[in-house]
Amino acid sequence: MLLNWLPRDNEEKSHQIFGDEHFGTEAPCTLYEKKPLINPESGEIIKGLTNAWITLNNPAQYGSYTTQMIKGVIAGMHKASMDRDVVSIIFTSVGDKAFCSGGNVKEYAEYYTLRPMEYMQYMDLFSGMIDAILKARKPVICRCNGMRIAGGQEIGQACDFTVAADTATFGQAGTRHGSTPTGGSTNFLPWNLSMEQAMWQATSNEQWSAAKMERLGLITKALPIKKNGKGEWVRDPRVITDKFTENGEIVYGELKKGAEFKKAQEELKGLQTDWTLLDDFVNQMVWTLSHTTYLCLMTTIESIRMRKKFFWDQEKQYQLYWLAANMNAEAYLGFNAFNTQKITGEREMDYFEYRRQLANLTPFPDLVESVIHKPKK
Repeated sequence: MLLNWLPRDNEEKSHQIFGDEHFGTEAPCTLYEKKPLINPESGEIIKGLTNAWITLNNPAQYGSYTTQMIKGVIAGMHKASMDRDVVSIIFTSVGDKAFCSGGNVKEYAEYYTLRPMEYMQYMDLFSGMIDAILKARKPVICRCNGMRIAGGQEIGQACDFTVAADTATFGQAGTRHGSTPTGGSTNFLPWNLSMEQAMWQATSNEQWSAAKMERLGLITKALPIKKNGKGEWVRDPRVITDKFTENGEIVYGELKKGAEFKKAQEELKGLQTDWTLLDDFVNQMVWTLSHTTYLCLMTTIESIRMRKKFFWDQEKQYQLYWLAANMNAEAYLGFNAFNTQKITGEREMDYFEYRRQLANLTPFPDLVESVIHKPKK
């Protein structure tokens, strides 16, 4: 029996650090919203309990995060952690094209390149975003509504679970654009894949379908979000659905190539988006997690998270300095080439010319003009 004569302070205390100053309403911004916990069987709203939705709102730039949006994610993860009525955190994005394509390349090219100190501080914020996800005091579900590429793949992997639209694709982009996937992917991928698969995924910039990610155990579930004119569910037509080729090669979940891919891409454009199956699955996961004791649930989650944290914590300490220094080198080339694609007609630098210049011992400042494509006449 509790001793009711012991002095008690019953005035509610706030453990919030942030207000709403880091959230917005107009893109590009991060949205924070609480939605009621719902019984997926009956549709009943459970009074007094909610789920926090942290949403990247930048569909025009494929969910890429700006500096301010990063602050919003950090604030959102902390706010949801400290909101007593929140059961789970849903991390998603606006639209059906992309969850997140990484950092905002326009901001990178026009502000951060050639300003290494500024980019070091930016990367400190990015590191804080990964930390905020990994130390959220509620389960974090990545509701992956579209492509999850580069830094988007990294913040997605930091989440506890991923439920994806089957039209989503996953992969890296760093080494193609003068950067490295060392904001989480080189830390997380070797835990989930063989060393060789992790190496290829990190270096090739090859995009993997949601079906392949599910087959390899990298996400919890991939679900269709498209319907045809008859109202029938349609799987992503760009993805091979056969199990094997004639010689026994596994092809299920691989993306089609060449003309077949382009034809399927056009077919995809003619389909209608419906989030019912995806959101029903997310709601069922949240419902399952709500039927647990909070402290035991989070102890279990943290026990698994610590495997991710171990290698992430080793590398994050120095990577921000290297990435900052690289803003004076290959990142300057890669980000500016991408950012000027409407002017030059090319989104990537001339890789072969760059390697030739390196082989010829050309000093870096002298090779820039020959590597970044010229404006179209």
